[in-house]
Amino acid sequence: MPELRTDRLLLRPWRASDLEPWAAMNADPEVREHLGEPLTTAQSAASMARFQADLESRGYGWWAVEAAGAFVGFAGLDPVDEGLPVTGVEIGWRLARAAWGHGYATEAARAVLAFGFDTLDLPEILALTTATNTRSQAVMRRLGMTHDPAEDFDDPHEPEGPLRHTVVFRLKHP
Repeated sequence: MPELRTDRLLLRPWRASDLEPWAAMNADPEVREHLGEPLTTAQSAASMARFQADLESRGYGWWAVEAAGAFVGFAGLDPVDEGLPVTGVEIGWRLARAAWGHGYATEAARAVLAFGFDTLDLPEILALTTATNTRSQAVMRRLGMTHDPAEDFDDPHEPEGPLRHTVVFRLKHP
């Protein structure tokens, strides 16, 4: 299973030692602002197990991200959820608040895009987020992704409210 490296980051398989900082991230209301309710430790453990299983079975997915040897979040690729009006492979990231503002999301995402295009030979990679998540949209723009408002949609998996309206960004294989 591949690891991805950048100048400052290591994107790697998940370790048991990641659970405590992962659960703390998922319990942080600011980290979860555009994702929904905070998660319990059990929910975080279950997601971590799914992420690791996907990495092992597909060879890609959501990698744990570390900076200077410390877990700071995740980044990776995943097929778009079924039942949405768009299809393809989605890029994503989530970082602990202490890791915000250092350029880690963009740096990790660039490594993930290179893997998706160069190794997986994907024709296109999508990014989805809530319309209110301007920080992630800024990362998407820095990556060269483009947004067509005609593709935006209301996520049928979300109840009415600020998390429902979803924006779609795309980047074609260079």
